[in-house]
Amino acid sequence: MDKPRYIDVELHHRIQELIAYKGGGANADIVEDVISNALKLLTDVQDRGDARVIRSTVRELRHAFRLFAPYGNRRKVTIFGSARTRPEHPEYQQAVEFAREIADAGFMVITGAGPGIMQAGHEGAGPDMSFGANIRLPWEQSANPIIENDKKLITFKYFFTRKLTFIRNADAVVLFPGGFGTMDEGFEALTLMQTGKGRLMPLVLLDRPNGTYWKTWDKNNREHLLRSQLVSQDDLTLYHIAETPKEAVRFITRFYRNFHSMRFVRDLLVIRLKHTPTPSAIEAINEDFADIITGEPACVSGPTPEEREDNDCVNFPRITLGFDRRQYGRLRQLIDTLNSL
Repeated sequence: MDKPRYIDVELHHRIQELIAYKGGGANADIVEDVISNALKLLTDVQDRGDARVIRSTVRELRHAFRLFAPYGNRRKVTIFGSARTRPEHPEYQQAVEFAREIADAGFMVITGAGPGIMQAGHEGAGPDMSFGANIRLPWEQSANPIIENDKKLITFKYFFTRKLTFIRNADAVVLFPGGFGTMDEGFEALTLMQTGKGRLMPLVLLDRPNGTYWKTWDKNNREHLLRSQLVSQDDLTLYHIAETPKEAVRFITRFYRNFHSMRFVRDLLVIRLKHTPTPSAIEAINEDFADIITGEPACVSGPTPEEREDNDCVNFPRITLGFDRRQYGRLRQLIDTLNSL
């Protein structure tokens, strides 16, 4: 349980009384901290516009978390791409096909709920397997007809809360050719994985057969970012270019062939798996990935006490290791190795 971040005993008791008045509920200690910080706005934030940003942010995230909560045990893929792609374009048809096949594999689909690639994703997956995260723009953007009346649609005021929702709820990300927004979303997903601020997951760049959109993008990364040592070679393993929906689906599902999830427990990285690695496999991992292992070597482990709240993961076999928390491209390669066992 989080410790209160203030020592005002009277305020502490009054907030507890308020929580009790509302009937209590989950995470009461965190709610208490939120209320305490909200009261500090009375003196800390004088500008009304700034206060509105905080208010809207809390409202949007609370609503989004509540919307996704019933589907927390379902894998999901976020699809990004241009709103301007027409139904007759090859990329549109690919998005329909990809969404249909990934839904058949058991994944739900999240898109920005607009036209173009977003509508194609919903068209392929169908409304029952779709979420929509719409954005309110200066010119009104209504949701596409497939998701507009669905309970799994939410409309955001801010791009940053919308992007947080896209990534936080995704188990994979697929990008189709698009404009500034698609580039922004793709680079943010990469940055979050590169820095450890987001979960490692498959990120697929899906192009038309013999297309050059993502190949040109990748060439720019290699000729400018990599050559200038602005990224590492291992960072480029955080994404994969595919030319067909089947290839994209196969790449995503293979990532979860053995890997289930991971989390940090103090200085240890806990990687949950579907199958326990053999002693020889653990030995090979410690040898092949010695450059990213600091402190404790990789070993098979039971669940740690701190994982008791992760009810869905308690019974999975796992390995633990000391990870340097820097080389996430190499960690992605370690996951690929575990999936190949």
